[in-house]
Amino acid sequence: MTMRHLAIMTGLGVAALSLAACNDQGKMETGAPVANGTSASAALMTATGAPAGRATATEVAGGLRFTIDAMGMPPGTHGAHIHTVGRCDAPDFQTAGGHWNPTMAKHGAMNPQGPHEGDLPNLVIANDGRGTIGVTIPGATMAGLMDADGAAMVIHAQPDDLRTDPSGNSGSRIACGVFQPN
Repeated sequence: MTMRHLAIMTGLGVAALSLAACNDQGKMETGAPVANGTSASAALMTATGAPAGRATATEVAGGLRFTIDAMGMPPGTHGAHIHTVGRCDAPDFQTAGGHWNPTMAKHGAMNPQGPHEGDLPNLVIANDGRGTIGVTIPGATMAGLMDADGAAMVIHAQPDDLRTDPSGNSGSRIACGVFQPN
């Protein structure tokens, strides 16, 4: 395939995504890309300072899209949460504070009084130490995320049970990254 064909195919793919993002009234659906939308990213590190991947927050129609591309992590299922303070002091990352929760909800997608805006799906790490998740949080804003004290992405040692307040019994904090505007 020539570069020209690749460019055309990429353009068609973007056009298809743009069309698919509109509902039948021509309004943008939540999660659709926003022209000139802002973004922030966080370089994830372990307590020993080893790189552990990257988290990204991107402004989309009706909310924020969060992605995590993890590496060098222990295999298994891990809780992943956005925390309220943009600090990641080793060894336990407690300086990141609690979960981002501007609506004062309870923890977990399976909690009838939840979830926090900072509650993400569990991150599954394969045997090669890599894992990826992506989720759109409706109603979340970049201004809310990047408030005066910032925000951090935290990966926990254990799976999140998606219902127990305040953190889903997800255990210790094993990786952390502070969100910085891109």
